[in-house]
Amino acid sequence: MLNTETPNVLHTELDTYATADLAAALIDDQLNAVQAVRAAAPQIAAAIDAALPRIEAGGRLVYVGAGTSGRLGVLDGVELLPTFSWPDERAISLIAGGKQAMFVAVEGAEDDTEQGAIDIRELHLNQHDVVLLIAASGATPYVLGALQAARASGALTVGFANNPDAPVTRCADIGITLNTGSEIISGSTRLKAGTSQKIALNTFSSGLMVKLHKVYGNLMVDVKPTNIKLLRRTVSLTMHATGKDEQTCRKVLEECDFHVKTAIVAIQNQVSVATAEKLLAHYQGDVRKALQAIG
Repeated sequence: MLNTETPNVLHTELDTYATADLAAALIDDQLNAVQAVRAAAPQIAAAIDAALPRIEAGGRLVYVGAGTSGRLGVLDGVELLPTFSWPDERAISLIAGGKQAMFVAVEGAEDDTEQGAIDIRELHLNQHDVVLLIAASGATPYVLGALQAARASGALTVGFANNPDAPVTRCADIGITLNTGSEIISGSTRLKAGTSQKIALNTFSSGLMVKLHKVYGNLMVDVKPTNIKLLRRTVSLTMHATGKDEQTCRKVLEECDFHVKTAIVAIQNQVSVATAEKLLAHYQGDVRKALQAIG
């Protein structure tokens, strides 16, 4: 029996717990998710380093999963645009059963190995693409079909599973095992197995974006202001990075379509927005190098 399916021996009378004890037990068990991801940190780092040159060469991130794992992949992918201005067409999510499976369980979809392969082949992957294959069991047929097709295309494959020695981690170029063990509600991998996947995907994608110079210090300077909240954030980020007042920062931001990177370089180097844009282009979007070029 898979670790994730093994009945938990610590809470065999969970249904009798007082509400406060029930909530505490459910929360405390989530701590194991953090520990599982921490143990996999070297493999996650290796995946970031392997993905970086491919993404720099124009590759795409492709998330593949079924059920909770598939939904977590979709979530990680769609958040890259507002957070890092990552183009939607370079963050693609495949979930067994199609888009409708985000909201309603599609019976039998995860068991279709061939559909996983078909969905991948339709993307016409190449050696620059990076495919993230997520499965708590590590043996979901849809995901394994996608894995086989992705490997045949020459794309980098990274497998995430919550059971040791799982097919998806064993057969991928880089395997990341998040060994969360048995669930407090036996077999419900939407609990700490899902939490560990969320942390691992956040770590991978955020780490990759840092390496792509979409962060300056620890500021998300490539934010896409798609709403009023994020528009305000561009101002506060620019103020924090430059030490200048709101009026100064807002004026420059308005000149560069609220692109924080450009505003920082223009203000700090005391150059025009056009010059700041050229500096950033020359240094592949690296704010620190663009500042050092003149400073």
